[in-house]
Order: sequence, then C-alpha cells, then structure tokens
Amino acid sequence: MKFIPLPSRGGKYLVATANITYLRTHENNQVKIGLVGGESIQVDGNLDEVSALLRQ
Repeated sequence: MKFIPLPSRGGKYLVATANITYLRTHENNQVKIGLVGGESIQVDGNLDEVSALLRQ
C-alpha cells in the first residue's frame, strides 16, 4: 500500500492512495479528497498539484 503525505492548513495527512475516491476543487486554493469509508479531507494546493503528488 502506498502512502502519500499531503499538506493541509492544520498539518499533514498521510493518505493511502488506494483509499482515494475523488478529487474536487474547493475554496481558498484547496482540494477536497474523498476517502473510501470516511469523510472527505481538505488539502492545500490546486487540483494539478495534488494529482501530481498522487502520481509519484
């Protein structure tokens, strides 16, 4: 399982890439990430930046 650290305004999330269901642009240059079996989280950056982190 691959984990990616994603920065947010309150700290960092360590997210398992297999658990991501969607990415959506959100307010204030943030991206909302949907997770399997849980609530969505908000991370810093635009959609292109976040998707590039997930592809690494």
